[in-house]
Amino acid sequence: MSLSLLHPRHWASWLAVFVLRIIALLPFKVKMWAGSAFGKIGYRLLKRRRHITTTNIALCFPEKPPREQEQLVKDIFVANGIGFFEIAWAWWAKPESLRKRFTVQGLQVLKDATQNGQGVLLIGGHYTHLDLAGMMVNLVADMDVIYRKNNDPVFEYVITEGRKRVFKNVFERSDMRAIIRTLREGRVVWFSPDQDHGIKNSVFAPFFGIPATTVTSASKLMRLGKAKPVFVSHKRDLTTNQYQVTFAVPEAEFPSGDEVIDATIINQMIEKAIREQPDQYMWVHRRFKTRPAGEPSVY
Repeated sequence: MSLSLLHPRHWASWLAVFVLRIIALLPFKVKMWAGSAFGKIGYRLLKRRRHITTTNIALCFPEKPPREQEQLVKDIFVANGIGFFEIAWAWWAKPESLRKRFTVQGLQVLKDATQNGQGVLLIGGHYTHLDLAGMMVNLVADMDVIYRKNNDPVFEYVITEGRKRVFKNVFERSDMRAIIRTLREGRVVWFSPDQDHGIKNSVFAPFFGIPATTVTSASKLMRLGKAKPVFVSHKRDLTTNQYQVTFAVPEAEFPSGDEVIDATIINQMIEKAIREQPDQYMWVHRRFKTRPAGEPSVY
């Protein structure tokens, strides 16, 4: 750790890390209850995020009456509040302590993909329990992960060290050469290509019927890394206090050789998983931030 991280300007971040560390030690049911309360408070206070979420839901679920849309937005904030507590849990949890906390569907899909020693690009979405699910998947499939660097240097250090404790390789998303090399070595690499990073290295593809910028990295990684695609989704069930991880094969030829078609397949597979539990997706992000030329902002 760089000594510069101890400078007083970072003390607020270290205080936040300390609070998260305490949260990680809470019993499971307490984390779920406190996270739910935290989300309800966030719904009332975070007006900007509430506006973004409300807009996303109106765009993606126009068939729902206004009252159902409003309730879904509230449920999304609760799910994100719980997700905040799950993030803290994931950074410091002992992986083996999670083994009885989840079930897996479609594990044979992943086993078949890795059978001949070929690398696998595990394509997922930004669900509220992403980090925790990554640890669970790693218990059934030794894998590496791709991440986006955090703007706060303290959180970047804590998050990265927490992930390195679990995963063999942790790649910053711009380190394409290392990711390709790892795929060629036959490794499983998790990648979530479902956020709006601007038009550079992206194409517009429908997501819930709306053009959304989708990075083309997945197609390139599979082609250059000679890897197979497997889709992964996950959801929590507060009735059983369990999580479910699901592996699935693409529902069309993928990669197809066409970046727009590939991006469409990715979005369709992620959309299908979201519809099973729509409140547990990170709708608080501006998924439709970048618009086609001439279109006004939706936010």
